[in-house]
Amino acid sequence: MLGSLGSLLLSSAALVGALPSGSGSTPDHGSAHHFVKRAALDPISTSGADGIAGGQVACDAPPVKSFVGDLKPPFPTNSWWAPFAAPPGNATAAGPFPYESGLQGSGIQFGLSTARKFDGTSIQQPTQFDWLASFTEHQGAFENHKATAFDTQSVTVQYFEGSSTLTTYLVPGSPYITLEYDSATPSFKSLNGGIKTFNDKDLGDGGSQSATGTQFTVVDSKGTTYIIYALSEISLTATADSTASGTIKADGPFKGVLRFVQLGDASHKDLLDKHAEIYPTSVAQDYSFTDAEGTLVFTWETVGDKSQLLMLTWPHHRLTMQDANFPDTTALGYLTIKGWMYPAIGNTWTMQYELTDIAWNAPRDLDASCSDAVINGLKYEIGQLNVSAAPVPGDFYYWGGALAAQGRLALIADNLGQSDLVQPVVDYLKASFAHWFDSAATILPAYETAWGGVINKAGATDTWVDFGNGYYNDHHFHYGYFLSVAAVIAKFDKDWLSQHKDYINWFARDIINPSADDPFFPIARCRDWFAGHSWASGIANGAGSRDQESTGEAVNGYYGALLWASVALDQAYIDYARLLLATEQQAAQLYWHLYPQAGETDRDNPYPEAEVRDLVTMGNVEDWQSGAWLFWGDQKSEIAAIQILPVTPVNEVLYDKQWAENVWAYTMPELVDPAIGDEWKCVIIAAYSNSNPQVAAAWAGNLTTWGTGNTFTNELYFIGTRPNPTGEPICGTLPQNPYGTFKIQDAASGKYVAASAANTNLIASATSDADAATFDSAYVPNAGTLQLTSTKEYVTSDQSGTGTLAAIRDVASSWERFTIRPKSGGGDGVYSIKAGSNGLYVTLGSDGSLINGGKDEASAAGFKFVKV
Repeated sequence: MLGSLGSLLLSSAALVGALPSGSGSTPDHGSAHHFVKRAALDPISTSGADGIAGGQVACDAPPVKSFVGDLKPPFPTNSWWAPFAAPPGNATAAGPFPYESGLQGSGIQFGLSTARKFDGTSIQQPTQFDWLASFTEHQGAFENHKATAFDTQSVTVQYFEGSSTLTTYLVPGSPYITLEYDSATPSFKSLNGGIKTFNDKDLGDGGSQSATGTQFTVVDSKGTTYIIYALSEISLTATADSTASGTIKADGPFKGVLRFVQLGDASHKDLLDKHAEIYPTSVAQDYSFTDAEGTLVFTWETVGDKSQLLMLTWPHHRLTMQDANFPDTTALGYLTIKGWMYPAIGNTWTMQYELTDIAWNAPRDLDASCSDAVINGLKYEIGQLNVSAAPVPGDFYYWGGALAAQGRLALIADNLGQSDLVQPVVDYLKASFAHWFDSAATILPAYETAWGGVINKAGATDTWVDFGNGYYNDHHFHYGYFLSVAAVIAKFDKDWLSQHKDYINWFARDIINPSADDPFFPIARCRDWFAGHSWASGIANGAGSRDQESTGEAVNGYYGALLWASVALDQAYIDYARLLLATEQQAAQLYWHLYPQAGETDRDNPYPEAEVRDLVTMGNVEDWQSGAWLFWGDQKSEIAAIQILPVTPVNEVLYDKQWAENVWAYTMPELVDPAIGDEWKCVIIAAYSNSNPQVAAAWAGNLTTWGTGNTFTNELYFIGTRPNPTGEPICGTLPQNPYGTFKIQDAASGKYVAASAANTNLIASATSDADAATFDSAYVPNAGTLQLTSTKEYVTSDQSGTGTLAAIRDVASSWERFTIRPKSGGGDGVYSIKAGSNGLYVTLGSDGSLINGGKDEASAAGFKFVKV
């Protein structure tokens, strides 16, 4: 070590709203060129957001004043314990795992869920409160408890009444609930059934038993066993009674620490007894980096011999911990919603992650077979960008996804040497981005003062605005896109970067601030460092359960930060963003991606039940359930796609081959269903290209839309830059429409399609080519448009598939796109036509009307395109 981690730790009292960044390091692992770099981890900036367009605003759900007391913002909004601070302050908190907890007026309630079930869609462990810990002197006033300290993982809560106090150190990973009493008479109330026995003495019906000592065993009426350890040189006398729900009370005021633990198996008692006297009060984090690896270190401040601290690990910890002291898994274990928590001994965990070297572009050249198609796509899609019509932001989320997709066009053009195509994209992005700097704009970013962060100003008093952005929901989703767009502009326009760097940094600080020395933003807002991933949930609805649906966008949050750091910050922040990215991707693959072959007894399998793993992919992971469902949709393609999008080069790591293949099979019934939109299919196809790029390219050739967050160019670029072990051309010969000027003939009847200004409907009614209408067929990625030459109107199709195609549109959009391909079994020169409006094929009505209502190609009419 290049310094002492231990010397960096502060007492829990000094950790109020803070976390020391440290100055330690980890040793080089053998390669001389892998120089260990210490991240400075100073604040990105300490300036206030005085110049932000929306000014300052306060959220109408500020932290509970009595809880935060004298502590000052910024406060963590997405932490596991946010329900303690978010009004009304009594919602269930997602920890400190293996427990969940809640603050009541009279004390802290906690429990460890033992009711695990699978309903066919979700694996669930509903929150279970077993005990309420308090002291008899407390009168139950809700305002008589407060936070006295917090760090990035833990919070210290104190209940008080006069000179009597109960202080609890709520540290994730501890198998014990730690309760420190001072001049207070401990009391416990059973919330999960009454008390059956106390120190092996049967209480009977309405009876009581007393005991004196430093260890007490309690069995509730449901048969669950708990141990209470009294860390005191003086024995404690307590009485348990079975009246009402059951209580345990000391015989008088106590000064010392009680530790409460659930005993899941009698064999676990040996390990729990051995380590009960050493307890954590807070945790510090440290980081170090080589070119290829990032090291994350947790160091717990302890009372007692720190080398003997007993903590619990989740699968993602165990897979990355170096030189860990793991007792046998049979010694202690608790099954949680994210798998078994097993023990580790020692107050320092060193976790090592492989860091990606992928940034702006794919790590390999575009396959030559895809080059022409990608460049044609670039030229077309960039040609559609109109600077004078650049979008005015209507929110953060949708604006960001759409503009980030356009920004990818500039990066691809640059990567392929099409330098003349870069500037039009940059100009377009700048024109739209300029609205964020305008105080007269309709949608304004503002600095929120109650918690500390940048929000959509309109959302400060309305949780429905921008998916709860004003209540700190989804910030990493929103600002990852925002930072990606800014990074693309800055990469190609250094003057713009110089002018707006501080402004954009406010958004970077909102989601990746690494330092407690930033007085305006919490550390890595959305990140739950112990859980190993981010929570999308902010403070809405009292903070409630923690959840995250879109792992793809969570990853993108830190990818956007990586791109911004690459142009605007220094190497320390680049490495920090890479570490956030690596940990988020690892967690997605562990807790959202499902692998049926994982064994029920595999140590690091988070979902032992085979029927759960057969779901293929989780849609949402919460603190009490994980399932293949979404808040907003139930299609398999939606559940899978939201774990994939947006498609960026860095997600080569995320779309591992086996999961991509499983998702491909899982969603196949919907991939072939024309009623399911291509905006979902396209990202699933892109992910599958990590397994079979040639097949993915063939499927991609049939897409007609890519949603607002993807483009034809980006889709094909990603597919064309995949690992290609077969060496076969990835794109082969991509199908395309016949382009040029044509007359269209029904192959079966020989009649030509007629249309005119007087009758705009397309009807195969002309018996000679002299009476046929003439159409210009023009390029659109994977499709084309048909324009009636006599009127210059575009042919359109309705979504219902019951109306006749008509040449009535001045401007071509998605409903004016048609995919024209050789018809299977139709003979030479015979084509089918598929409408972009609904994905259905063009058939002929009884009068020859062209109607886009055919469900498959077999039902489609066959047409010849006669060159003019």
